[in-house]
Amino acid sequence: MKKTVLVTGSSSGFGFLTALEFAKNGYEVIAAVRNAQKGTKLIEEAKKIGVQKQIVLEILDVTCTKSIAYLREKIEGKGQLDILVNNAGYAGAGFAEEITLQEYREQMETNFFGAIAVTQAFLPLMRSNGCGKIIMMSSISGKMGFPGLSPYVSSKFALEGWSESLRLELLPFSIYVTLVEPGSYKTNIWTDGKKITKKSLLSSSPYASQLKSVETYLKQGEEKYGDPLEVAQKIISIAETKKPKLRYRLGKGVGMSIFLKEHLPWKWWEKTVLYILRK
Repeated sequence: MKKTVLVTGSSSGFGFLTALEFAKNGYEVIAAVRNAQKGTKLIEEAKKIGVQKQIVLEILDVTCTKSIAYLREKIEGKGQLDILVNNAGYAGAGFAEEITLQEYREQMETNFFGAIAVTQAFLPLMRSNGCGKIIMMSSISGKMGFPGLSPYVSSKFALEGWSESLRLELLPFSIYVTLVEPGSYKTNIWTDGKKITKKSLLSSSPYASQLKSVETYLKQGEEKYGDPLEVAQKIISIAETKKPKLRYRLGKGVGMSIFLKEHLPWKWWEKTVLYILRK
């Protein structure tokens, strides 16, 4: 029997490539997107490589209870879900003093509470089947803070802690929770997927020079960003691993950066980060 996987946020970036890779590897893929128009590109690409029959496009807004419940009923009717990839999300940016509480709440609703809501909806089905894998799309930002990115960083830190607890709760049911922690890859997360608070974009902002430094840093590094297909292929590997570990770190320098942040005295670490931004 073919295994079934649900991938949220399948319209672009890691979700787009992950849905296609699962289909190419023989999985029945439920590709969830916020609206049908956003899924057009995915279906067109699936047709090009001959895997369109492996993909079913479904509408899912991870911040909407009714949307989640509707999709849950459809999948429960089929009686099978082997793998859940919680990928839906975006990057909130700006400086903490200028970001509204509403903007923080919106970030958490999608990146954190959205993952919780979708997971809770499909866990009963996985438990009844006696197995499953839940793959959380985290980030290096879930392990270290960075100026100008506090909404995104906070959502990923929260996802990390929740996933650790969830993994311990679900291991007795043979359900494995895994965190994928990519560094910088060539996706649209820092372009179309980035939402900068309005105040931080003003030239009158006290953080204007810092924002310019952060954007320059991100832009200068684009040429060195990794191929996002590497992340999609790693997710397939995790799905096919009998007992996957909790964390998988991907990307040039990611492992070393996290190691240094966790082991250097904090004052050395902060001097390093601020020096990099001043270059």
